[in-house]
Amino acid sequence: MVVVPQSMQFAEPLPLQSGASIRDYTLAYETYGALNADRSNAVLVCHALNASHHVAGVYAGQDKSEGWWDNMIGPGKAVDTDRFFVIGINNLGSCFGSTGPMHTNPDTGRIYGADFPVVTVEDWVNAQARLLDALGIDTLAAVMGGSLGGMQALSWTLQYPQRMRHAAVIASAPNLNAENIAFNEVARRAIVTDPDFHGGHFYQHGVIPKRGLRIARMIGHITYLSDDVMNEKFGRQLREGIDLRYTTQDIEFQIESYLRYQGDKFSEYFDANTYLLITRALDYFDPARAHEGRLNKALAAATAKFLLVSFTTDWRFSPQRSREIVKALLDNERDVAYAEIDAPHGHDAFLLDDARYLGVVKSYFERIAKECGQ
Repeated sequence: MVVVPQSMQFAEPLPLQSGASIRDYTLAYETYGALNADRSNAVLVCHALNASHHVAGVYAGQDKSEGWWDNMIGPGKAVDTDRFFVIGINNLGSCFGSTGPMHTNPDTGRIYGADFPVVTVEDWVNAQARLLDALGIDTLAAVMGGSLGGMQALSWTLQYPQRMRHAAVIASAPNLNAENIAFNEVARRAIVTDPDFHGGHFYQHGVIPKRGLRIARMIGHITYLSDDVMNEKFGRQLREGIDLRYTTQDIEFQIESYLRYQGDKFSEYFDANTYLLITRALDYFDPARAHEGRLNKALAAATAKFLLVSFTTDWRFSPQRSREIVKALLDNERDVAYAEIDAPHGHDAFLLDDARYLGVVKSYFERIAKECGQ
């Protein structure tokens, strides 16, 4: 499936939860499949921290350009693009095409940098709704996402309950616990204390805070994997051809080499200010906060039907967090399907091939397709 990225510009200011607003912004997006005659088969896919609007398919002439959820979405796959019109939108503040910190602020004529306004999950949902308006899509068959994308899907059910019929919330949570906020804060400190960060205005200095980005990615990557996967893949293996060197600074273990590689790669393509913005949006998300901390009260506004999926070894967004959402929905007598997949891959499991997991999603979307007459 060959796809073409698109973009749409919005002149009208978008009010943000912080009280600020942003105008003359662009959203990058992609679509897959075709919209049916009554426009009832649209599925919005929301992305996680370091992903983008490139959800599925490949770009012409680029063999290794598969979308980040290409195993899930496409012709004949769990979310079948022969039956659904799937839309992926790059979040505002990202670094993959939508307006973000590396773009020019129309009010000053200078690059935003650290002056880019703080954005929240709710702001992203409002921006997505505007793009769907422009595409002429009133009602979504489903909103789907994993991790931070799952938070967006959950927020859609509360912000626009009448504009969607189903929500697929995968490997996600109703808010971050203290441990997760702590991991995000350590990663942010690594970035902002990098001498090349320059208070977030590193663009004008012609540098990139790569050291901070490397450490942030290494911290994050550890949390995405399970202990079982790390032990199976690396264990205590030393790098090939070396023995213990009794040094505190050389790379000696395979796991060290792997994390350094992931950090180096990430620092070459991800924007530091974007990392700060997105992790803070993760921290802020908490729909129960406005309801005395009661999630069941917060989710009373949702009218959609739900699919929730969690993974047993995911300690960053544990099954317990998904069960909290399930219980709150059942307290409100909502239609909920829940699957807890016994998978060894940790949080990354939602991106990987697992026949049981993909089967659950495929079965649920078969149900949606029938509702749409597809």
